[in-house]
Amino acid sequence: MNDLKYRRRDANFECLRVLAMLMVIVLHYLAHGDLLPAAGVPLTGDTLLGALLESCCIAAVNIWVLISGYFLSRTGVSLKRILRVVIEVLFYTVAITGVMFLAGRSSGTYDGAYGLIQEYLLPISSEHYWFATAYVFMYLFAPLMNKGVLALSRKQLKFTIIGLLLWFSVIKSIVPVALATDDYGYGFGWFLVLYLIAAYIRKYDVRILNSVRGGLLVFGASGLLIFFLTIASHEVNRSTGRLGTWLGTPFHYNFILTLTAALGLFSAFRFLRFREGLPAKLVRFLAPYTFGVYLLHEHREIRDRWLVWIQEFIGPIPRGHAVLLIFHIISSVIIVFLAGVMVDFIRRMIFEWLARILGGTRTAARFRGLDDSIHTENGGQEEDSE
Repeated sequence: MNDLKYRRRDANFECLRVLAMLMVIVLHYLAHGDLLPAAGVPLTGDTLLGALLESCCIAAVNIWVLISGYFLSRTGVSLKRILRVVIEVLFYTVAITGVMFLAGRSSGTYDGAYGLIQEYLLPISSEHYWFATAYVFMYLFAPLMNKGVLALSRKQLKFTIIGLLLWFSVIKSIVPVALATDDYGYGFGWFLVLYLIAAYIRKYDVRILNSVRGGLLVFGASGLLIFFLTIASHEVNRSTGRLGTWLGTPFHYNFILTLTAALGLFSAFRFLRFREGLPAKLVRFLAPYTFGVYLLHEHREIRDRWLVWIQEFIGPIPRGHAVLLIFHIISSVIIVFLAGVMVDFIRRMIFEWLARILGGTRTAARFRGLDDSIHTENGGQEEDSE
């Protein structure tokens, strides 16, 4: 990727993309490290710290989807992009499974040949990575949503979004019972809502907040409210046995405060201006590999094991020592992130080599023609990180 393409991409959003992936790794560290409050279990210093960190990071997925919707709503539909995502996911599921098998470290969690094909050769349909599955479906719906955004009046689009928010977010945020249609924001339905919100912001240049400081204040206030709600609900549950079905609600992706936290940080980085220089070049270099970081450490052969491997390298989780625990979290997150960047850099070199070999074939020419026929470029930064 040359400097011209680097300059074409907004460094502020690329930085936010990198930050969102770091936040995702923190969330996974806390879950695998057993550092989150549990129903009926007294809170400790470690679980309080874990709840605070999760409250600050839980908006990461929503932020990522908002970035996607913000740019996809302008750049149109690219068949090349969706196939690249699918092939990239397939590369990780097959390659990592093969490497683990050859190294004798395979967990063997699949159920025979059928399970192997379903889990590792059909990763999108089997939800090997739930995020990738929801993201692909969101992308497939993108042309329909883009047409709708263009056709609807501002008032119609606004009331459509409000109606969807009431169904997907507001009701589940205040009703202390489990709802049959609530998927906690893990499905493509919630991704479509976020997409439309981002498209609305972009189309009408909506300024939810007008400054970096205002966005950070909303993000911080939302995170603190999530934290206090979590602690309060756990204490009520421990003393009365009630609110059992609502305990995890503040950490759901479609919880209303998780959404406001995401919108706050998105707004802050939207108005953040990077000066051209080393920091801007660095985030532009790292951002294309962030999806690969996710695919590596969330592979089913790795997701429950990477924290164990890291502890063998830098020592066990220092429970009961807040400063040392924070240092351990930061070190682990950096190790996972850099490992993912290096692996995805290699993957990208392989893909580019194959593209050069196959680019001159008749099949490739037909594909480019098909892609051009359905892709309408409307200007603006490409959403995809590659």
